[in-house]
Amino acid sequence: MAEGNNWEREVLEKLVMASLKEQRKTRGWNVFFRFLGFGFVFLVFAAAMGWVGGKADDGMSDVIGHGSHTAVVELNGEIGPNTRASADIVNEGLRNAFKDKRTKGVILRVNSPGGSAVQAGQIYEEIRRLRAKYPNIPIYTVVDDMCASGGYYAAVATDKIFVDRASLIGSIGVLMNGFGFTGTMEKLGIERRLLTAGKNKGFLDPFSPLSSDQQAYAKQMLEQIHQQFIASVKLGRGKRLQETSDTFSGLIWNGEQGVKMGLADGFGSVDYVARDVIKAEELVDFTPKENWADRFAKGIGASAASQLPLSKTGISIQ
Repeated sequence: MAEGNNWEREVLEKLVMASLKEQRKTRGWNVFFRFLGFGFVFLVFAAAMGWVGGKADDGMSDVIGHGSHTAVVELNGEIGPNTRASADIVNEGLRNAFKDKRTKGVILRVNSPGGSAVQAGQIYEEIRRLRAKYPNIPIYTVVDDMCASGGYYAAVATDKIFVDRASLIGSIGVLMNGFGFTGTMEKLGIERRLLTAGKNKGFLDPFSPLSSDQQAYAKQMLEQIHQQFIASVKLGRGKRLQETSDTFSGLIWNGEQGVKMGLADGFGSVDYVARDVIKAEELVDFTPKENWADRFAKGIGASAASQLPLSKTGISIQ
């Protein structure tokens, strides 16, 4: 009877030990898969932040090789301080492109309707500074669909401008836009109560009547900025510009007309300019890339901005 009990005890102990081993093995695999999952999430996050792979956040090229290349910097979309076509982003890409030892020439690839006069002017000035600092590296503008207003302001700082025959180019003018709600408020019986210290502190307030004095002052200010724009175009284009009464009127032209008027120098794509003008067919994009943190911050900022009241009228070159 004792021998039977011993046998049963031994079997039971073996079953318990086997069960414990299986549980340990299962826990081990669980830990392994947890670490594996954590590692995968970390790699995805690191890639989004630009810590691994691709191009570094500073826009510098990591292309392997010893030959020369053509650097490309994108100026795409509306030019403004919080856009991908801001002066901070475009100028960072341009600086990195020029200082790379393999860069034989730079292409500013433009597809923009314009935007902030200040931001466009900062890009213009930075291009001129870089051209003076690196006299042996040419910079050309290549226009995709549109290079208008503020986009053209930046482009005239480059050595030459290449367009497609159907590209839109020009719009050398300045505007200040907004809305007036006084008529609507009267119909709804809403009274505007604006208190200011300084008679012009409520300048161009959309909920107050537009005074003739403020309108005249705004037009004078726009004319001054327009003259700054015109001076920059004349300096950049020089004798190539075939000036007419419409050149600085704010009109826009197609690429074929633009070449005839001296607003552009010829027809060509990015590949054409790299291959046949710069003579360095390899293209390297130096446009700073937007990482996950930037997109997240921008989303938060856009959400917060949507809760703010209407902003005052701004000045745009577009």
